[in-house]
Formats: sequence, structure tokens, C-alpha cells
Amino acid sequence: MDLKRGMDWRALCGALAATLIIGGCASGQGGGTYSRDEARRAMVVQFGSVESVRGVQIEGTKSPVGTFAGAAVGGIAGSSVSGSRGSAIGAVVGAVAGGLAGSAIEEGVTRAQGVEVTVRLENGQYLAVVQEDQGERFMPGERVRVLRDGGTTRVTR
Repeated sequence: MDLKRGMDWRALCGALAATLIIGGCASGQGGGTYSRDEARRAMVVQFGSVESVRGVQIEGTKSPVGTFAGAAVGGIAGSSVSGSRGSAIGAVVGAVAGGLAGSAIEEGVTRAQGVEVTVRLENGQYLAVVQEDQGERFMPGERVRVLRDGGTTRVTR
């Protein structure tokens, strides 16, 4: 029975790690990343010059996935650590601690480095766009294009 619990524990840890890693890799909020829904959709294109660039931090996702996965792993771990008498209490304490840890891990793993690009459009209007930093180094004075699609705006060369 202990062997089976150990296997369940490893399986849940593996599932939690895979979920968080996949979630972290799936983020794509850079100027060259498009969602499936954005394909084959017309965008308004404007041109301008980069006024300033600064690095920013894009916060990670805070979905229920990390919390639930952490709670499941923590609950199983807590119930097995405290023995037969305190297994219910251990499970509850483990689930709460695991849920908090899972949420924090998910947010940390999916956090990304970003860039805020301020552009002066040809019509004189200023526009600041925050997007994931994918190595596209914008320089002040550089000519860029701004693409707008309803709620999505990106800066590209």
C-alpha cells in the first residue's frame, strides 16, 4: 500500500509539473506571436517612430489549475505523512498549503519579461504598447509599424 501511495504521489507531482511547464511555454504576447483567432483577420496598420523603450514585467497567469493541482498533491502528501489517526487533518492542512504553493508556482512559472514601447504615430499621437520581449530590440528614432485588431495592439518592424 505504501508503494502505491508513493506511485500516486509521483504521478501527481509529475502531472503538476507538466501542467505548469506547458502553461509557461504557452504564453506568447510578443509582437510576432498571433493567437489562432487572429489569423486571417484584417488589422489596421499605422506607422510611427519609437520614442522610448523600457523593460517591464508581465505578471503570470493566476488560473485555478495551479491551486487545484497543488491542493491535490498537498492533500495526498498531508494524509500520508500524519498516519492513520491524523490523516484527515493532515490532508486538509496539506491541501491548503499545497493550493497556496501551487498558485504561487503557477504565477512564477508563467511570468514573463516584457517591453513597453512608446511610439509617436505619423498623426502626432503617442501610443504605448506593452508586449512580451522576444528579443526584438527597438531603438529610439527607429521607424516601426503598429498593428491594431480590436483589443490587440502590437509593435513590429
